[in-house]
Amino acid sequence: MFQKINNSWELVKTSARVLGKDKELIIFPIISGIALFLVSLTFMIPMFMTGFLESLSESFEIIGIVVLFLFYVVQYTVMFFFNTALVGAAMIRLNGGDPTVGDGFRIAFSRFSTIIGYALIAATVGVLLKTISEKSKGLGRAIISMIGLAWNIATFLVVPVLAVEKVGPFDAVKRSVALLKKTWGEQIVGNLGLGAFFGLVTFLVILVFVGAAVGLTIWLESALPAIIIGIALVLILVGINLVQSTLNGVYTAAVYQYATGAQRTSEFAPELVEGAFRTQ
Repeated sequence: MFQKINNSWELVKTSARVLGKDKELIIFPIISGIALFLVSLTFMIPMFMTGFLESLSESFEIIGIVVLFLFYVVQYTVMFFFNTALVGAAMIRLNGGDPTVGDGFRIAFSRFSTIIGYALIAATVGVLLKTISEKSKGLGRAIISMIGLAWNIATFLVVPVLAVEKVGPFDAVKRSVALLKKTWGEQIVGNLGLGAFFGLVTFLVILVFVGAAVGLTIWLESALPAIIIGIALVLILVGINLVQSTLNGVYTAAVYQYATGAQRTSEFAPELVEGAFRTQ
């Protein structure tokens, strides 16, 4: 147990050291988050105002599937674009370079057509799984959830493949699967480790802030402290999420380098990636 905790902490520290050298990497998740929020508003507000959202929840018809597909395509395009920029910039650092935000965007724009192609593939899979899940019950939904998990694992390294290799979207998926076979476990446990660490941090932050809000509200007999603390909590949680997203991008780049044998720096020791979260 303690060895796993230590390995998780080492992984977070190593990823954070890379981020410390290139703090501008966090700009990509920030812009991505804003863009995804605007995309959601663009789709949700018209549907809410026309009552379409309510009818969609009652019956998952063809028009609903089409709207969902378009939403997924736009959302995934934005997400994959900024993730490609982040991972591409991180790859430059891991190769001994000194990346800029412009380098990340240059890489993402150079692969834009492929990113859209992959977004179409991911949206198709997402809509199919959701449609089947809506019509399934019990065990059927559990199976669909497992298929969705398998898809997410299989495509884990698609983004670094898009950032580095000049291949099409279908070949990027195939390449990710091939690399997955070579690094089975590292990418999964690595993300579980980062997720567990930030999950614990998030839990502790919420616990402290909620406790403070309740205590001050009772003591001062006013709701103002709870409102102020609530706003501060939201901002801190957003910051935690941004840092986690950035470190995940850095780690993804490191796993790709390990899988392809292209590791050129000592930012991530091979044993940290290869043996992450495994007790000897």
